[in-house]
Amino acid sequence: MAGVSVAAEWQLLYNRYYRKPELYQMQWKQVDLTRNKIACAPFGGPIAVIRDDAKIVQLYAESALRKLRIFTSSGRLISETVWKNPGGRLIGLSWTDDLTLVCITQVGTVYSYNIHAELVSTFSLGKECFDNSVVECVFWGNGVVCINEAFEIFAVPDFKIPKTVKLADCNLEELPHCMAVIEPQYTKSGDVEVLLGVGDHVLLVEEDGVQHLAEGIGPLQKMVVSRKGEFVASFTHDGRLLVMSTDFADVIIDYACESALPPDQLAWCGLDSVLLYWDDMLLMVGPYGDPVRYIYDEPIILIPECDGVRILSNTSMEFLHRVPDSTVSIFQIGSTLPAALLYDALEHFDRRSAKADENLRLIRSSLPEAVEACIDAAGYEFDISQQRTLLRAASYGQTFSSHVQRDSIQEMCKTLRVLNAVRHVDIGIPLSIQQYKLLTPSVLINRLINAHKHLLALRISEYLAMNQEVVLMHWTCTKISASAVIPDVSLLEILLDKLKICKGISYAAVAAHADKSGRRKLAAMLVEHEPRSAKQIPLLLSIGEEDTALMKATESGDTDLVYLVLFHIWHKRAPLEFFGTIQARPLARDLFITYARCYKHEFLKDFFLSTGNFRIQHELEVTTKQAIFVDSSISDTIRTCIVLGNHRAANRVKTEFKVSEKRWYWLKVFALATIRDWDALEKFSKEKRPPIGYRPFVEACVDAGEKHEALKYIPKLADPRERAEEAADAASQTKDGELLGRLKLTFAQNAAASSIFDTLRDRLSFQGVS
Repeated sequence: MAGVSVAAEWQLLYNRYYRKPELYQMQWKQVDLTRNKIACAPFGGPIAVIRDDAKIVQLYAESALRKLRIFTSSGRLISETVWKNPGGRLIGLSWTDDLTLVCITQVGTVYSYNIHAELVSTFSLGKECFDNSVVECVFWGNGVVCINEAFEIFAVPDFKIPKTVKLADCNLEELPHCMAVIEPQYTKSGDVEVLLGVGDHVLLVEEDGVQHLAEGIGPLQKMVVSRKGEFVASFTHDGRLLVMSTDFADVIIDYACESALPPDQLAWCGLDSVLLYWDDMLLMVGPYGDPVRYIYDEPIILIPECDGVRILSNTSMEFLHRVPDSTVSIFQIGSTLPAALLYDALEHFDRRSAKADENLRLIRSSLPEAVEACIDAAGYEFDISQQRTLLRAASYGQTFSSHVQRDSIQEMCKTLRVLNAVRHVDIGIPLSIQQYKLLTPSVLINRLINAHKHLLALRISEYLAMNQEVVLMHWTCTKISASAVIPDVSLLEILLDKLKICKGISYAAVAAHADKSGRRKLAAMLVEHEPRSAKQIPLLLSIGEEDTALMKATESGDTDLVYLVLFHIWHKRAPLEFFGTIQARPLARDLFITYARCYKHEFLKDFFLSTGNFRIQHELEVTTKQAIFVDSSISDTIRTCIVLGNHRAANRVKTEFKVSEKRWYWLKVFALATIRDWDALEKFSKEKRPPIGYRPFVEACVDAGEKHEALKYIPKLADPRERAEEAADAASQTKDGELLGRLKLTFAQNAAASSIFDTLRDRLSFQGVS
């Protein structure tokens, strides 16, 4: 049957098969696990290596300086740095969930490094750990538990909030034989719980108290809690492996080992078995049946994963895990299940044998089940050729069945392409499909960009139809930080070429990073490309580009943004300089006047005196003998002059304060309509083509109740439908049926416009209008 060579590599633990494929031949050189402290991140994460200062080792040709080196899971060097940190001997190191490397020294100093071996932060566990050295620490996800020489226990529940919590006093007289941790997310209290092997029993230590458990069970030499905090595996003084519930009430496994010597390492392999490692032997024990032994002639480190254990040695990385049921159904020796027959049918088909058709007839009713099994099995394979063969078998079976989900193969192909890309030896992230689903694609992409694998991250984002902005933003910020020697103009070109890939990306955020990196000129050039004023203007203010910010704010027409800039400049500049700045910006000037009239009256007078407006207003009050000009805005002053018929004064104010043509037309049109000077309004409309168009003329006439005057300007409107709507409105308000009929004939060639008059006629029930 199919796959004899595949199944030959499996090991049977009671009724479950396990396999141990090699993921990588390690690319590093002269790394001896026995001479170093090692920290391996889960989910195929990086490996941190530093010489163990608790051991006396021969240096050979290497430097006497200790180096912290960080490798991928394939052994490719990512980064390194010389370890010069004070604090005594290094007690422990581990990776957090977000791939921050945490190192704890003897005096309780905690050093945090990123994947590029850059020191990110430092904090202390407190005076008690400084005075009484840290002896041992146990890490989990984002936290750690430590015990010092005074037998006090401290916890840091979350490294993102570096706060040390002292747990209850255990009254210990000596260090415990072993220590394990139940993570806060799996405890009833929501706080970390610590299990201590003390004497012949176990202590459960919390912040609020201590409980005695499992009297007479010990002494326990080693303990490790399962991934979800349900079970605890322990090794007793007389050489027994005990697996119990975490309350020690139920015993699941009680296995007598051949040696009473405690193993160097104890680890869970998923939830089905426990691994014990001595110098040259790895023992896998399950709930039933005989254990499985693996012999090693070099030291190894066990790296627990959600679905198995990665095994790191000096020369290789392997993955020990349970063989999935779908794979067993296909490759188990002698299997006659539908999936095995389908896989076998493909082999016959490739050989052009009629046996292929015979196999398909045998499993006709079970083809959907067989196809799904082949697709599922392909997902668990690390060997690309085996993935391809299994997917071909699934596709072959799908051809003869109409009950298979057609997109299943496509989805699996998409997943496997991503997994194969990150598993490549150059990337070195050997995720299994279960790990990938638990980790999620977005977290994987974040890990890639943090490792500066931006191109791969971008391609995966595009392939999975995910937002590429995160990748491009990180690449851009990294490029700016790493390009100190590239001129601003050249770097801007490089950045814009990449940023145009993603529409809607925040140029303001990139500019903020450039400013933070000391490249203010580059920041100013980048922020020019930010289309959103609300993001652009605050950044312009922060980089000292107040004049540009004021220009952009007034152009946006957003009064909130204008006020933001005004207040910023007001508090930063001398009054005369501030007045000069806003004088050239009518909107800003008027908003300032409106605000100052209510809250800063004396300051407003200073403004008017400094700009000349006060002088002009005072002269106008003397000339007209009316105290109505002082403290008015520029717009109000012009409007009042026109209403009073003083057009020369209005033109003087317009010229002196550089009022725009559009604003001038708006003010004059409505001012003339206010005093009902229709002849002057008509004459004004004919001076030149109004920059504001003719609609304001129509609206001013309509607002004044002069519909017939409005009809003079309606034919000049650019949009026929707009002309029709305005005309119909004017005609309806005059109740002039004859006018409505004439207007309809005028717009007869425009069906949409003509329909407006028909609707209006029906509404008003005009008679004799055709």
